[in-house]
Amino acid sequence: MEYSSINKINCQLGTERSVIREIFEYGNMRASQVGRENVFDFSLGNPAVRTPKCIDDSIVRLVSDSNFNVHGYTSAQGAFEVRRSIAKSISDRFSVNAAADDIYVTCGAAASLTITLNALCNSGDRVIAFAPYFPEYKVFSNGAGAEFESVEADTEKFQINFDGFEKALTPNTKAVIVNSPNNPSGAVLTEKTIIRMCEMLREYSKRFKHPIYIISDEPYRELVYDGIDVAYIPKYYDDTIVCYSYSKSLSLAGERIGYIFVSPKVNNAKEVYAAICGAGRKLGFVCAPALMQYAISENPGCVCDISQYKLNRDLLYGALTEYGYSCVHPDGAFYLFVKSPVADAVRFCELAKKYDLLLVPSDSFGCKGYMRVSYCVDTDMIRRALPLFKKLIDNL
Repeated sequence: MEYSSINKINCQLGTERSVIREIFEYGNMRASQVGRENVFDFSLGNPAVRTPKCIDDSIVRLVSDSNFNVHGYTSAQGAFEVRRSIAKSISDRFSVNAAADDIYVTCGAAASLTITLNALCNSGDRVIAFAPYFPEYKVFSNGAGAEFESVEADTEKFQINFDGFEKALTPNTKAVIVNSPNNPSGAVLTEKTIIRMCEMLREYSKRFKHPIYIISDEPYRELVYDGIDVAYIPKYYDDTIVCYSYSKSLSLAGERIGYIFVSPKVNNAKEVYAAICGAGRKLGFVCAPALMQYAISENPGCVCDISQYKLNRDLLYGALTEYGYSCVHPDGAFYLFVKSPVADAVRFCELAKKYDLLLVPSDSFGCKGYMRVSYCVDTDMIRRALPLFKKLIDNL
């Protein structure tokens, strides 16, 4: 075997950034050339809505309290009082049993997913996700030693392609990642879809004689519009682990704070929780930022004002469909999934760059032929960008 001074896989990941990040960095470069106001960057899911005042007030009070060491270490899995506050909020909101020792506080959703996958997976295990999916799911799964498989998208209703799902289930299937509201489509899985998925997983868990876990990735849970309800999967399926982030619901993306909830109904729940703690230790994801832990624990149920996102959605969806674009109508999150007017979405997004419109092609989401438009931006930028969207499609 040839000697290498570095891990080649990690070197490749560090050299070739995700498509989303590449476009974001391209936007930074263009902004330095033509001015930030002349670049219409719809690439990154970076919240534009202000963090709620109650969170800001808590942070100010916490750092001003000379009797409280807000910058010190907490327990590896998070301060007990913080985990107790999160558990109580889960119990109160969703009528499920949750206790402090079911919660592991993390550095955002990426840490939640990475820890959970490393806790569950052994070499040869398989992890399934439904296209379109967040591209890093594959990176996280492979990094945990598992094989990653995507189920072809249901491009009619953006629910679950159950024929494809059933074909993907094998005795090596360890977990299924569910993301609702979905990044990149904004679709919310209906209760009917959730029930059918859970029934299928119970059947195959029994057939394979081992649990198949649902990993419910929920950074967009609170970002829903028009009274849409998001089913809480632990109420429907026992072997569920929730990976949550406050990045979107509280506009705290840069502060990296979230949690893992291991449902007490999970098969061997205490052992699974111990594996979560062990994976956090192995990966170095211990003691999430203390200041953010205390700030979120003081404000259970707090959510940022998402009315701007709804305004942006309605404005962008209405205009683009009027111009001739075909779009998935998003019930949640803050992304518009737009059918590329030409077969090759990568080529179309390159054409859009001529107008300094930065859009993300959908190939890396496991669903070719679309583009993701992130509308968690200033509304004025959308208004200024609309004539460019029209020129782009008119000039094809």
